[in-house]
Amino acid sequence: MDLSVAYPKLFERIEDKEFVESIFDLINVDENYDDEDMQEDDIYEPSEYNYLLYITERLQNAIGRENFKTLKQKIQSAKFIEDFIDSEEDLYGIRSSLQADEIAKILLDIVENELL
Repeated sequence: MDLSVAYPKLFERIEDKEFVESIFDLINVDENYDDEDMQEDDIYEPSEYNYLLYITERLQNAIGRENFKTLKQKIQSAKFIEDFIDSEEDLYGIRSSLQADEIAKILLDIVENELL
């Protein structure tokens, strides 16, 4: 997917375009799993949150502080998000029946069409 075509308003705001090759260079959506080697209690229980969602600094800088706050609100209220927790400003646990790439595309569509 050519991101400059799919998300032209967003892409023109990205400072280091040459390092952006996929949607996951802007939004990381990783499967959450139980790591038995970890000694810590995990607030992102895989049984409750099947994905970890990280909004990269690159995307945060491109959309600005206020739009970043609005994006978080839109993520919380999105219909495809069944459960949501945020322990850090840019890292969330979510439950969704969608695939990781579908989630990332929807969120970038929100950024492109509603925030910019």
